[in-house]
Amino acid sequence: MECLQQFLHFLFVASLLISSTAISDQIPKPYVVYMGNSSPNNIGVEGQILESSHLHLLSSIIPSEQSERIALTHHFSHAFSGFSALLTEGEASALSGHDSVVSVFPDPVLQLHTTRSWDFLESDLGMKPYSYGTPKLHQHSSSDIIIGVIDTGIWPESPSFRDEGIGEIPSRWKGVCMEGSDFKKSNCNRKLIGARYYNILATSGDNQTHIEATKGSPRDSVGHGTHTASIAAGVHVNNASYFGLAQGTARGGSPSTRIAAYKTCSDEGCSGATILKAIDDAVKDGVDIISISIGLSSLFQSDFLSDPIAIGAFHAEQKGVLVVCSAGNDGPDPFTVVNTAPWIFTIAASNIDRNFQSTIVLGNGKYFQGTGINFSNLTHSKMHRLVFGEQVAAKFVPASEARNCFPGSLDFNKTAGSIVVCVNDDPTVSRQIKKLVVQDARAIGIILINEDNKDAPFDAGAFPFTQVGNLEGHQILQYINSTKNPTATILPTTEVSRLKPSPIVASFSSRGPSSLTENVLKPDVMAPGVGILAAVIPKTKEPGSVPIGKKPSLYAIKSGTSMACPHVTGAAAFIKSVHTKWSSSMIKSALMTTATNYNNLRKPLTNSSNSIADPHEMGVGEINPLRALNPGLVFETDVEDYLRFLCYFGYSQKIIRSMSKTNFNCPKNSSEGLISNVNYPSISVSTLKKQQKAKVITRKVTNVGSLNATYTAKVLAPEGLVVKVIPNKLVFSEGVQRMTYKVSFYGKEARSGYNFGSLTWLDGHHYVHTVFAVKVE
Repeated sequence: MECLQQFLHFLFVASLLISSTAISDQIPKPYVVYMGNSSPNNIGVEGQILESSHLHLLSSIIPSEQSERIALTHHFSHAFSGFSALLTEGEASALSGHDSVVSVFPDPVLQLHTTRSWDFLESDLGMKPYSYGTPKLHQHSSSDIIIGVIDTGIWPESPSFRDEGIGEIPSRWKGVCMEGSDFKKSNCNRKLIGARYYNILATSGDNQTHIEATKGSPRDSVGHGTHTASIAAGVHVNNASYFGLAQGTARGGSPSTRIAAYKTCSDEGCSGATILKAIDDAVKDGVDIISISIGLSSLFQSDFLSDPIAIGAFHAEQKGVLVVCSAGNDGPDPFTVVNTAPWIFTIAASNIDRNFQSTIVLGNGKYFQGTGINFSNLTHSKMHRLVFGEQVAAKFVPASEARNCFPGSLDFNKTAGSIVVCVNDDPTVSRQIKKLVVQDARAIGIILINEDNKDAPFDAGAFPFTQVGNLEGHQILQYINSTKNPTATILPTTEVSRLKPSPIVASFSSRGPSSLTENVLKPDVMAPGVGILAAVIPKTKEPGSVPIGKKPSLYAIKSGTSMACPHVTGAAAFIKSVHTKWSSSMIKSALMTTATNYNNLRKPLTNSSNSIADPHEMGVGEINPLRALNPGLVFETDVEDYLRFLCYFGYSQKIIRSMSKTNFNCPKNSSEGLISNVNYPSISVSTLKKQQKAKVITRKVTNVGSLNATYTAKVLAPEGLVVKVIPNKLVFSEGVQRMTYKVSFYGKEARSGYNFGSLTWLDGHHYVHTVFAVKVE
């Protein structure tokens, strides 16, 4: 009888689960319907006809009694075709089987990847600024180049976006300056030439999603978009600083380049459909380069037909627009890099030769140099009680939670007036949360023991904060346990300049290999992304964010691959302004093959653990913008290369033809291993069996240097991996500007796992450096 009751109960619960799942499947949710390439005439009347056909398609699958849902959240018609709308799971499934539809996927939420840096790139890496036949920076105007920044909007009043001395807006610009509740057309100028914002999807209390009317404005309320835009193309601003820190001249990589801002994100994230719409608009508006410091979570990566950035970037590339993206902030674990499609320029983050130090002084006279940014009013002259989080736990709270400074874990009566030491055994609680927990507990400061991200200074505003590693943390805890009355103070932040070694790979920077395909080396390059001073919105609402007696700062110091991405965007804009006829892949190749592999000690680049950095951490190295102006040889990766990539990856010929609007035929042999043969400026081989014969990879280079030149190959390979180049000399003449070569890899004696090395072409003037990663099994 008991067994029967249990069985009936099981059936009852199962039926509830099934019915609730069925109900949830019928709740309309935002989806993206991607329909491949768009006709070149899809503007004006043609675009309206296409929009009508999309509405007709919706009406064919949405019941007539729900006709209010026959509406497009976003409509894509220029760079590519498709729309986003509210659909049930069943409706999405029905649409996915339609002949004209390439893919249908839930609208994902993407996350933001959140001065001195340009001077560091241009001179402090031992580079002669005007060598290699490059023109002088101040003699060249890049005002005809337009960067589209897809982010959280823009703060137009920032001095970084002034337009003094910048000429008339290029006539090819077709964009708009949208007005909003706090944004006027007059907020745009000859520098900030365009600004857009978009309607949003909102979820009500009953979990029903609906389209909210367009509201707000292009104005940045987060600060992220303003920061990234000014890094890429901010004008020169003298005496910029963050409350006195990092004082100097703030400027972008291409100060006279135009900016168009596309507000797609809030501090809660970014709708994938809105990012797709922004890319479509940016291409239609006439931008040359798109900068996106945004990405999917590395835990939930989609394939290339369910990733809005990958889809949009593919079609932007078809239209000749370079798309630069951040690699993500989920390092130092492997397989965390995002935005890894070969047509995306994927950027890792490094430090520069500057850091921000917040010193701890203990009651026994010992000093420890921590990192962090705080404008503390504490001094040497007064010491304060020092406590460990688990010693001041609230009632009934586990010690493990209190030592990690979980919300609600500290006893206010025990912490008031003290400096609290917290650890980071559980990384789910961020530094910001720990700081707020300690601040809310009426403590007067926090010392965080955390090996992770100690190279990226956390900004605690006026609240005393510093972070130390495990070694220093152990000594601080020993001191607390060794005396009845431990005391300490945390001094205000000071700047450390001329830091060596630098650059190093930031600990947070996401690592390769790509989880989607290991046959494309990702990330591509590395650029400054730690402690970067750039424009922000003047914060007045956040308590403690502004030191007492100070006005809100127009500049702030931030870290993330979000900051590295616009460094490369600015460098690419500069190169584009000199080489106006170069394709996006030529610009990308120039920045990759001229990248620096040495730090300011003239030693190999390292990571935050002081180990030599490998290509899965730094790509091919740190960008070197001036040297990239004259790379000698470039790898041209054209649309056909990308179409073959899609074949090799496993997509059907029908889908690829829809994406390209061509009669393209996939090669008869289309295995994933052939992705290594895509004409890319680096080489990655996911599988080389020790027992198999040599694997041969093909590359083609284009001569953009002297008409008559002879290049000789130089190979650096790890012990046991046999690498041969055929031919090992490339002879160019007026009649021969493109040449093909082959690289063979033989791994019988190589160590198992990834083997890294390089192939460099030398002609006495140029140094064309390509990196390879070969996984031996």
